Amino acid sequence: MALAEEASNESAEWPSHLHSPAATPPFAPIPGPSSPDPYISSFPIPSYPTSSSDTAQTSTTLPASSPPPTHSTLPSSSTSDPPSQSSTSTSSHPPPPLQTYQRRHKQPSNLPTPATRTRPSNLCQNPAQTTPYNPSAYTTTTTASHLSKPTTFTAANTCPQWRQAMSEEFKALITNGTWTLVPPVPDANIVDCKWVYKIKRDQNGLITRYKARLVAKGFNQQAGLDYHETFSPVVKPTTIRVVLSMAVTHGWPLRQLDVQNAFLNGDLQETVYLRQPPGFVDPAKPNHVCLLHKSLYGLKQAPRAWFHRLSGVLYTLGFTGSKTDPSLFIYSSNGTTLYMLVYVDDIVLTGNNSAAIDNIVKHLQQHFALQDLGALSYFLGIEVLPKGSHLLLSQKKYVLDLLQKAGLSQSKPVSSPCSTSVTLTREDSPLFNNPVRYRQIVGSLQYLTLTRPDIAFAVNKVCQFLHSPTENHWSAVKRILRYLQGTANHGLLLQRSASFTLHAYTDADWAGSSDDRRSTGGYAIYLGKNLVSWSARKQQTVSRSSTESEYKALANTVAELTWLEALLCELNVPMKSTPVLWCDNLGATYLSANPVFHARTKHIEVDFHLSGKKLLKGNFWFNLFPLMIKLLMSSQSPYPLLVLLLYGTSYSSFPGLSLRGNIR
Repeated sequence: MALAEEASNESAEWPSHLHSPAATPPFAPIPGPSSPDPYISSFPIPSYPTSSSDTAQTSTTLPASSPPPTHSTLPSSSTSDPPSQSSTSTSSHPPPPLQTYQRRHKQPSNLPTPATRTRPSNLCQNPAQTTPYNPSAYTTTTTASHLSKPTTFTAANTCPQWRQAMSEEFKALITNGTWTLVPPVPDANIVDCKWVYKIKRDQNGLITRYKARLVAKGFNQQAGLDYHETFSPVVKPTTIRVVLSMAVTHGWPLRQLDVQNAFLNGDLQETVYLRQPPGFVDPAKPNHVCLLHKSLYGLKQAPRAWFHRLSGVLYTLGFTGSKTDPSLFIYSSNGTTLYMLVYVDDIVLTGNNSAAIDNIVKHLQQHFALQDLGALSYFLGIEVLPKGSHLLLSQKKYVLDLLQKAGLSQSKPVSSPCSTSVTLTREDSPLFNNPVRYRQIVGSLQYLTLTRPDIAFAVNKVCQFLHSPTENHWSAVKRILRYLQGTANHGLLLQRSASFTLHAYTDADWAGSSDDRRSTGGYAIYLGKNLVSWSARKQQTVSRSSTESEYKALANTVAELTWLEALLCELNVPMKSTPVLWCDNLGATYLSANPVFHARTKHIEVDFHLSGKKLLKGNFWFNLFPLMIKLLMSSQSPYPLLVLLLYGTSYSSFPGLSLRGNIR
C-alpha cells in the first residue's frame, strides 16, 4: 500500500502524454521518446488484464507486420487487494506495453574508407600461396572405404573388409598364444598398442589382401627393463644378385615363401606388458593387461627374436649360416646344394634339387604359418621377369608409383639423369619450400638403385643436401624423375655365364664437391656377364691429388672384391682365374704396384694400402683402361667416366694396356 501511494503521488508530476510509472513493473524497461541506437527497434506487446472487465480496455491488436510477442507482463495487482487510490489510477491508465529489442542488419556506413597502407620498400613481399586453401585437409575422416587405407580404428571399424581383417589378426594372436590376461602390476611399464592397416597389391596393382596388424608402441619401452638387444640382420642386395645369377646360370628353380605374422613366432626373453587391443577388450576382464609370451610387431626386440627363432629351426634342418652375410643360409649334403635368402618374413629358396626344396618347405610349414607363393615373381618390390633363359629385375611399378607421388606422371622424358652444366652446392639458390617432400622423394630414389645402377651417381649427388635442399636441388631431383619417366621399362638383366670370373671397374671424381672439395669414388663389379655390385659414394677424406683420390677408390673396390671372393667361397663356387681390376689412372696403378712410392704418400691413410698388399700377394691384377676407349667415351658423352660405368656397360672384351704386361 505504501508503494502504491508513493507511485500515485508521483504520477501527478508526469506529463499527460506519458503513462504513470506506478503502473510499470520494476523489471520492465522505461521507454523513451526515441532510441539512440539506430540498430534497435521497439514494438508494443499486450499486457494481460487482471480482470475480465478490463479486457476490452487493456487488449491491444498487433499489426500484421509486427513480429510475434516474446515477453509477457505479470498482473500489476491482485484482485484480492483492498481498494485504494492507486487502483483507480491503474484502471484509468493501463500499464504501458513492454519494450522488446531486435537487432537489425548492419547498414553500410557513410564514413570514408581508410586508404590502404603501402608496404615499406625495405621489406620483402609475402610469398605467394602455392597451395590453395582446402578445408577438407583439416577434417578427420570417421569412415573408411575398402579401396582406401584407414588411419584410425574408428574409421576402419565402419568397413566390413577391415573388420574381417582385424578379426583374423586377433584370432591368429590368440591361436599362437601371444599373451595371457593378468591383473595390472603396480609400477609396471605398460606398452600401448594400435591397429595398422595396409592394402597388399601384386605387380599389376590389383588388391590381393586386406592386412590389419596389431602393432605395439615400442617407443614406450624402457631400455634394460623390457628390452635389451635389438639388432637383426637382413640380406644384402649384392648377395641377392649373386645367388640369382648362379640360379640363372645353372637353371635352378626359384621358390618364393612368405611367413604369415612372422614376428609373432619369436619368443620373448623379457617381461613385457601390453594393453588390450582396441575393439577386442575382454568384457569380463576390462582392466586386465596382456602379459606377452611371443614377440609383437612394434616391439624393439621383435625382429631379433624372430630371426633367432627362424635360425634355430633352419639349423635343425641342416642349414648353416653364412659368415659373410648372416641372412644367407646354405645347405650342402650328398651332392644337394640349397641357398636360402631371408629378408624379415620374405624368403627365396633355390638349389639343384627340387625334391629337397619341397621337403624343406613341408618342414617349415610344420613350425610356421608358411605360404608357398610358387615361382619367384615379385620380391621386395622387385619384379622378376623371365626372359627366355635370362632374368630381368625390374621396378617398373615402383617407378610409376613414385612418378605419381611426385606429380610427374605426365612429364616430358629426358635422356640422362643429371646435367653436366649445373654444379650443385649448398647455397646455390633459395631454399626449397617443402623439404619434407624432397626427403621423401630422394629416399624413394635410393631404394630404386637396387636395380638401377644408371641413377646411382645422380642420386648420390642429391642425397648430399637432405638437410637443407634448395630450388636447384629439387630441379635435379625432377630431372632424375623425368629420366625415369622415359626408362621405366629398364631393369637389370641377369644372363647365363660360362664362368664365374670377377672383374671390376673403378673411377673417382677428384674434388668434385665445391663445398668441401671431397672426391666421389665408385666401382662396378661383374660376376661373369652380370653386374652384381656397384657404388657411388663421396670419400671420407680430402684428396690432395687425383692420384690419391683414384687410389682411395681403388682400395674401396679391392675391399668389395675381397668380400665377394669370400661369399663365392662359401657358396662353393670355384674361382678359376684371378679377379681383374680396371683403373684409368696411371699414377694409382704405379702407387699400388711399386712400394717405393709409399715413402712419399705418408699422408694417405694406412687402410688404403690394402690394394698394394693384395697386388703383391697376387690376389688381383690391375689393368688400365684402353686409351682409345677412354677417348671415345669423352668425345661422345660429356658425363664423367664413373657415370658411364654405372650404366651397366661391360668393357671386358677389349684388350687392356699395362705398364709391364700384366702386373703380377
